[in-house]
Amino acid sequence: MDEPRSGERASSEASAASPQMMDEPRSGERASSQSAASPQMMQQHEHGRVLVAKVGLDGHDRGVKVVARILRDAGYEVIYTGLFQTPDTVAAAAIDEDVDAIGLSMLSGAHMTLAPLVVDKVRERGADIPVVVGGIVPDADVAKLLEAGVAGVLTPGSTGDQVVDVVRTAIASRA
Repeated sequence: MDEPRSGERASSEASAASPQMMDEPRSGERASSQSAASPQMMQQHEHGRVLVAKVGLDGHDRGVKVVARILRDAGYEVIYTGLFQTPDTVAAAAIDEDVDAIGLSMLSGAHMTLAPLVVDKVRERGADIPVVVGGIVPDADVAKLLEAGVAGVLTPGSTGDQVVDVVRTAIASRA
């Protein structure tokens, strides 16, 4: 079975049948917990749609791909924008994709500059989409990010359950 092409949906059912089916979502691809042909696809949105992105010059993407898988396996539809995004492109993609939350992976140390910019760019477009930041964030910066409008912060060592809980809470706070 071929790997999914950009814009196609990949399912956990397919990856269970063929481990090579979806090792990692590529830029612009969607990872879904349901098969595209499945009648349950419409129910899949009950958990929500999450855009995950790497903002700035941070090229470390292993963690964001793991988070995309965790969220997909928890029933979320995940859109991964790929590396080297700007706050403007993340905000535009989030609105275009009508997502319920944005997840930013930040390992470069630019979280205090870039994460609040994403929040601002989303708000400038008139949207209320919670932004969750994950990565290398010093304890002293967590409160500052929350004050800047970030909905949640995940630091190294966060479990898959914590990732899902923070995203779920961020989406619920929007309602």
